[in-house]
Amino acid sequence: MSDTPHILIVDDDTEILDLLSKYLRSQGFEVTEASSVGDFRRKLALKTPDMVVLDIMLPDGSGLETCRDLRLSGFKTPIILLTAVTEEVDRILGLEFGADDYIGKPFNPRELVARIRAVLRRVGEAPTAAAAREQEKAGVYRFDGFTCDPSVRGVYDKNGTEVQLTGAEFDLLHVFLDRPQRLISRETLLELTNKSLNTFDTTINVLISRIRKKLSAAGAPDEMFRTVRNGGYQLTTRVERA
Repeated sequence: MSDTPHILIVDDDTEILDLLSKYLRSQGFEVTEASSVGDFRRKLALKTPDMVVLDIMLPDGSGLETCRDLRLSGFKTPIILLTAVTEEVDRILGLEFGADDYIGKPFNPRELVARIRAVLRRVGEAPTAAAAREQEKAGVYRFDGFTCDPSVRGVYDKNGTEVQLTGAEFDLLHVFLDRPQRLISRETLLELTNKSLNTFDTTINVLISRIRKKLSAAGAPDEMFRTVRNGGYQLTTRVERA
């Protein structure tokens, strides 16, 4: 990622698009605008951004389906979804389709910038010297035939094939690998993954469900994660550090 993060904003509301673009530029971001799914894909073909801010309801298609299709194609750039819809089911679908975060309209542009920076810190920015030392000390994790390499944010099965995780999914798995066989509450997981404590409670549930499905499809045992009612979650497998 460059010193000036590139944000691609996709929204068919020209007033919101103009407002967000001006504000993000004032905060030091490079901004590209798109007003439809088709326009978004054309801009994406020209240059891959560091972050996509994607409205769910667009005139020529669904932002949710576009997010899902991009993830299925191997697109790893972080995505924050925007929508005026507030029903929880849509938020859950956003996470299930691979979004890294979600913000409902109306919102304060400062909140969006804070979320953008939080996601970029997790997936794109260079670590501090102290963080780099900790990462080097931690090394590579091995568990149930899988390998997790934090230096490249990659998870691989026993054949060396990468398990495609979103940024939010990787961050959550990394928390568990650092604390194997410990019961961790949802509130603690939200804090450790730098998510807002105002985030609805089902965020963690959905992310763990997605991690379970992806690792299970790659050969992991179903009992790798244990759910404790009113307690939280526990990674039950043994973890070794290389």
